[in-house]
Amino acid sequence: MIQIRNLSKIINGRTILDLEDIYANPGEIIAVVGPADSGLDILLEILLGKASPSSGEITIEGKIPAKDQKNLDKTMGVLFQDDGLYPHLSVEKNLQFFARLYGLSNRRVSEILETIGLADQPKGKVNQLPSGLARRLAFGRALLHQPSILILGYPFARCDEDSLNLIKQLIRQESDQGKSIMILDEDAANLGDLCSRIYFFKQGRIEQILEGDEPQPSNLPFKIPVKLEGKVALLNPSDILYAEAFEGRTLLITRDGKLDSQYTLQDLEERLKRSGFFRAHRSFLVNLQHVQEVIPYSKNSFSLRLIDKDHTEIPLSKNSAAELRDMLDY
Repeated sequence: MIQIRNLSKIINGRTILDLEDIYANPGEIIAVVGPADSGLDILLEILLGKASPSSGEITIEGKIPAKDQKNLDKTMGVLFQDDGLYPHLSVEKNLQFFARLYGLSNRRVSEILETIGLADQPKGKVNQLPSGLARRLAFGRALLHQPSILILGYPFARCDEDSLNLIKQLIRQESDQGKSIMILDEDAANLGDLCSRIYFFKQGRIEQILEGDEPQPSNLPFKIPVKLEGKVALLNPSDILYAEAFEGRTLLITRDGKLDSQYTLQDLEERLKRSGFFRAHRSFLVNLQHVQEVIPYSKNSFSLRLIDKDHTEIPLSKNSAAELRDMLDY
């Protein structure tokens, strides 16, 4: 069990955290969600015993992290925002290295490779993996020693849809085995159907608690952030022609070129569906405002032609074609 009561953290006279009550029972998945400056990073340090609260109480499996870090390391699995893998080692050797630290056999490594869907590429170098597969490997490392507690920081970062769905499935399986699971993330888009409770943070305080059976508040932004060199650009959805999932990346295509998005295609669909975007194909999300015509090539083959200088064509799946026809009534 994870229990936080009346916890505060004060740094240089400033209150960074002021939390009344957060808990995760055995078999329960909860999430704490907030922007970068909300205090999530400090909370993670306290959970891991790398920092102590100024007042209040935090216990994990009845132990205080700052006082019993060594024993908690044996019972707690942690996934960080960064994958924390050795890029020049193979998939298998990464897990074997961490398995030795826990005194585990190579048989356990094989089990994890099977669990995360990487049993077919154990010799592949980590620096050659698509980002989604690297994320699976980092998640598998957190499960290696069969912990009873999971602390998952931004678990779906850099995931393609297959990896996102697999990790969600594995989180549910771990919960079904009675593990207490806490997710820390800046975005609740993939958490509503996963968590029994979501705590929304703002400036170190709980602003809202959402129970699993309550409708999730709309947090669709008017702008889509895109990371550029040394800055973050805010992209107007109307400027996006379409989004494409490609080799583990999500690309936003505008009239001026292609930009990498931090979101998966599924995340973007959730944020942009009210802005006229439509899932034309499993790998394409298209802005219908830029579509000129639907082109049928055969009974089961379609595409969408865009209003751009290249007359770009986007594949349209058979099911999506039927859905679009019903939606637009043509």
